[in-house]
Amino acid sequence: MDLKDKNILVGITGSIAAYKAVYLVSSLKSENANVNVVMTENAAKFVTPLTFQTLSQNKVYVNMFEEKVDWKIEHISLADKSDLIVVVPASANIIGKIANGIADDLLSTVIMSCKSPVLFAPAMNVNMYENPIVQSNIKKLEKSGYFFVGPDTGKLACGTIGKGRLTETDKIIEKIKQLLNKVGR
Repeated sequence: MDLKDKNILVGITGSIAAYKAVYLVSSLKSENANVNVVMTENAAKFVTPLTFQTLSQNKVYVNMFEEKVDWKIEHISLADKSDLIVVVPASANIIGKIANGIADDLLSTVIMSCKSPVLFAPAMNVNMYENPIVQSNIKKLEKSGYFFVGPDTGKLACGTIGKGRLTETDKIIEKIKQLLNKVGR
């Protein structure tokens, strides 16, 4: 499936794996997708918004309350124009927020107001990933119609080996294409 003219919103959360989202945005653009990026404030501490703005060739959104240059309500307009939202990396924090209906930043409000498919690519420490609360939140989201890809098993940023490593970019793109085909977008 070609991603030409597909509107994909990439949500980036505060995780050391945020740097890998650079490869995803670049790969999506090379497949001719229109990419918008929403970063949490913590994500912007790992990788700068300028990096994603340069790669996506679009404004990058971080702060829900930044001064408006137009009068669109950003979280609604971003959600409405997205054919799919992919959260890379999906931290335990964003998974927990969405599973429990918490919308307290731009990314969580965009996800909550979106009617298109939402794909989470988790990345976190193995102990966090295996935590029963995180696993319960993942199951709750899957039951509610959200999708997941990964995580993989391997060496993690903390030096531990276990499940929690961000899935490779090509597998994430493959899952994006599957979902877009499935919903006919």
